Amino acid sequence: MQKTVVKLKGWSVVKLGLLALAVVMAAGACDKMGAGKQDKPANNQAANTSGPIKVGHFASMTGPEATFGQSTDNGIRMALEEINAAGGVKGRQVELTTLDTASKASEGGTAVTRLITETKVVAILGEVASSISLAGAPVAQQYGVPMITPSSTNPKVTEVGNMIFRMCFMDDFQGDVQARFVKNDLKYAKAAVLYDQAQAYSKGLAEYFEKSFVAAGGTVVTKQAYDKGNTDVSAQLQTIKGSGAEVIVMPGYYTDVGTIANQARKLGITAPFFGGDGWESPKLVEIGGEALNGSYYSNHYAVDEGRPEVAAFVAKYQAKYGQVPDSLAALGYDAMKLLAAAMERAASLDGKVLRDAIAATKDFPGVTGVLTFDEGRNAKKAVAILQVKDGKTVFVKSIAPDGAAAAPATTTATPAPTPTAAPAAPAGN
Repeated sequence: MQKTVVKLKGWSVVKLGLLALAVVMAAGACDKMGAGKQDKPANNQAANTSGPIKVGHFASMTGPEATFGQSTDNGIRMALEEINAAGGVKGRQVELTTLDTASKASEGGTAVTRLITETKVVAILGEVASSISLAGAPVAQQYGVPMITPSSTNPKVTEVGNMIFRMCFMDDFQGDVQARFVKNDLKYAKAAVLYDQAQAYSKGLAEYFEKSFVAAGGTVVTKQAYDKGNTDVSAQLQTIKGSGAEVIVMPGYYTDVGTIANQARKLGITAPFFGGDGWESPKLVEIGGEALNGSYYSNHYAVDEGRPEVAAFVAKYQAKYGQVPDSLAALGYDAMKLLAAAMERAASLDGKVLRDAIAATKDFPGVTGVLTFDEGRNAKKAVAILQVKDGKTVFVKSIAPDGAAAAPATTTATPAPTPTAAPAAPAGN
């Protein structure tokens, strides 16, 4: 299998920028993107009828969320090796090209444009971050090329149009699960919310949590915002410290989460944190350390939840990459396998025909759960609750929407232990 990872800096930035802008402007002129019109059919299938079937992946391979893209790419490539070893799709090998968005939303449209117009892909996988998917999805929609995001949870992503699919649960359900777990399982009634106002994912998940938590009888005692990468949030944390919050809900990404948690402990804040799937990274505990011990987060799966398909995936991934697969790797693996199955079923790889085959997916047996797309092209799947314990993450329970299966709980949820507050930084630091 040829491994192709390309940085966008190597292309003509001016050309890409103008092209992406033109495509997005054209998309905006459509009668609402969800109507499913494609004004610029890619004709990639005509150029893709022999030789390897080309699939694109746009991902944060570098930048502050680099583990998101790297893990997803690892999962996709592992699935691809298995698919090609078994004969490929329609008797042809499948070839993957990955473009690096460097964790920047501004690169999403550029990457998708390049995959479609240069590489001539028949389908696209990506992105993880909702903001980057929202930048790339209008381009895929406009060109009529199916796009499957493995793990963007913001509801607006698939609302872009009928060519856009999602492998994971959405934030309205994730936020509701978080609220019910905090209120009913952990018995906390007062929560502070600290979110990244620059990220559609973080802002949206905070809003969904607040709505469900209040409806369940809880109180959001303060709501504070920060900007991605700006880790000096001492003013916001001082407000939270005086608010009486029993838990701090922080739906950000792992890099900021770990740094902010350490800062909170230095200020003497002992309340546990609760986060979303943006926490999922091998770097989380490395950055957050003792400051996150006892905290919880919601996720797409857990390596120790006990299902045989999970155990088999974890063993194969560890043998190949020498590390435990996070949920982004599992979702990337599932996305590639689902796409390959749809390509095999489809009468052709024409954009609309392939789209219809993807949409017809029912009861797909993924590592992250059994998947059937709803009418909005979103997966209805369970949310796993994990706890950070002594430098590791431990599966607590699974909460499913109506009609979806949940894994059995392996531990009983209890209020998080009070973490040891880190000593205050010496004066002058």
